[in-house]
Amino acid sequence: MLIATTHKNTDFDGLASVIAATLLYPGCVGVIPKMTNKNVGQFLSTHKTAFNLILPHEVPHDKVRKLIVLDTDQWQRLDRLEKLAGRQDLEIDLWDHHMLGTGDILPTWSCREQIGSTVTLLVREMQKRQMQLTSLDSTVMLIGLYEDTGHLSYPSTTAEDARAAAYLLDNRADLNVAGFFLNPPYEENQKEILFEMMKETEKIAINENTIGFNCINLEKKVLNLAAIVNMYRKIVNVDALFVIFTSDDKNTVIGRSGVENIHIGQAMAIIGGGGHAGAGSATIKSSEMSPQQIKEQIVAGLVSNRTESARISDVMSFPVISVTPATPMRDVQTLMATEKIRGIMVMEDDKIHGIIVLWDFKRLKKEQHWDSPVKAFMVRDIITIEPDASISVAARIMIEKNVGYLPVVEDSKVIGIVTRTDILTYYYDLLPE
Repeated sequence: MLIATTHKNTDFDGLASVIAATLLYPGCVGVIPKMTNKNVGQFLSTHKTAFNLILPHEVPHDKVRKLIVLDTDQWQRLDRLEKLAGRQDLEIDLWDHHMLGTGDILPTWSCREQIGSTVTLLVREMQKRQMQLTSLDSTVMLIGLYEDTGHLSYPSTTAEDARAAAYLLDNRADLNVAGFFLNPPYEENQKEILFEMMKETEKIAINENTIGFNCINLEKKVLNLAAIVNMYRKIVNVDALFVIFTSDDKNTVIGRSGVENIHIGQAMAIIGGGGHAGAGSATIKSSEMSPQQIKEQIVAGLVSNRTESARISDVMSFPVISVTPATPMRDVQTLMATEKIRGIMVMEDDKIHGIIVLWDFKRLKKEQHWDSPVKAFMVRDIITIEPDASISVAARIMIEKNVGYLPVVEDSKVIGIVTRTDILTYYYDLLPE
């Protein structure tokens, strides 16, 4: 017997990956955990008979000869398949887009890549085989792909994810159905949790990012907590959010990130969970770790892990070309044209007085203005940045303060300058090798 399965608390990427596996592997039966996200449960309540799916308690373990594991690499995250863990004769194929490699499932064969969703990996194989999909198959896979990539907007999304979405749309994926299950209406108890989180969020600055933490006591089961956390991160305007939901015997942690240099999956792995760059979760017994200890472990992991390798010192221009405050505007313009630069520092005795950029020349209305000193037209309120700051911090400052130039200062001395063009070059062209 050949079966395919995914992690507990199954999301649409997990469900869609299992369904895709039943299409790719002849004779394969999908095994869906009993515990699923609410929108997945709603979908299965009306669609499960359309697919070759069974529940974990229906699996005849002694007849299973091959296992396809999707969207996880941990035995503990599979539902009631422990009897298969020690089988030496069991062949295992693993498909996963989580690249942490911390799991204990040792596959015979695997397809693991840093990509937006596991569905994308399976769609790639379908494209190779030139498979024609039904509208229903395409729709459920598109839902899984969209959910795990934030409708192709998460930083972990790749060009191949977009191409996979196009392939599914070519195979008649229904966007109306997808939209319904991706945006389910919120129930009253879900709204109560959201309002409870709004009362108090602890914000911590870590590696130039703002991290939010909430601890919420659950008196009863609340469905679709991940969607609530994802929404709240945007409301509270933090780079990443970790919410610890406590109950009588366990603590459930859900994390969401909106920036490239905070990897939620890596943070969750520290406390025994998993996930990918933008999203992840973990469940810990209350007897093993308190909410405060969970938060401390996450903070410690984030502090020690800088995923953004490039710093301001890597992209800044140096040495810095400058003029004194008394330099005539005519001379400043000539120097900028000669050096082919759009802005120049105004300094004297290593002290920053201001900056003048090409835009400022629009203020010169009369001929005599060209003989005026640069100090009469320069911008005096200067924002500086340190050389070891991250590129993302510089980008955020430029956006929030509407500035195009940041002098780079170390030990009270200007050692370089970073411009809006430098930042754009880094993000779109990357640094030369």
